[in-house]
Amino acid sequence: MTSDETTQNEQLRGTGGDLPTVLLDQIELHVREHLRPRLEGLTDEEYFFDPSGSGRAWTIHPRTPEGEQPPTPFQGGSGAMAIDFEIPEPEPAPLTTIAWRLGHIIVGLLAMRSHDHLGGPPADYMSWDYAATATEALAQFDTEYERWITGVRSWDAEDLQVAVGEAEGPWAEHSRATLVAHLNRELIHHLAEIALLRDLWAHRG
Repeated sequence: MTSDETTQNEQLRGTGGDLPTVLLDQIELHVREHLRPRLEGLTDEEYFFDPSGSGRAWTIHPRTPEGEQPPTPFQGGSGAMAIDFEIPEPEPAPLTTIAWRLGHIIVGLLAMRSHDHLGGPPADYMSWDYAATATEALAQFDTEYERWITGVRSWDAEDLQVAVGEAEGPWAEHSRATLVAHLNRELIHHLAEIALLRDLWAHRG
């Protein structure tokens, strides 16, 4: 090997590139340093703010009384509050409130995955007790994010290559690393949308 080849190989070697560290650092930096601080001071008015101005945005709301027509065909939740959704999702996708987006993050991205892959408590859209206030929603987010990220921290590089299994349906053969990367992307995406909704609220006419 020539000295030039040795120098080139040395230049190709980086630090901090092991898979668990890369996946954890990516989401922890965004959530802890940027996105979670952007949620501080969230009010109930912002939590339920309809960005469409039409009153038709999907949201979390008091459960529709029996015999009355709910806003959407499916009303998830086991408590006093219900979340709107349809299967399949309509096109174009509806605008949503911060309440709806937090509900989706807390249940669909975090709590259900913690149950399926980490032995967390049972969770799904229909049985969840959705938050009636911004403070309660943020507390739910903090609990479920910590549960998920603690589980991810327990996986080493070999663990991350294990297939996710039947819980992920057609993606059953994909690795845990693929799932973690997907949830990182989804968390960053949806939390950034919430930050934008806060900006729209702050600059509303």
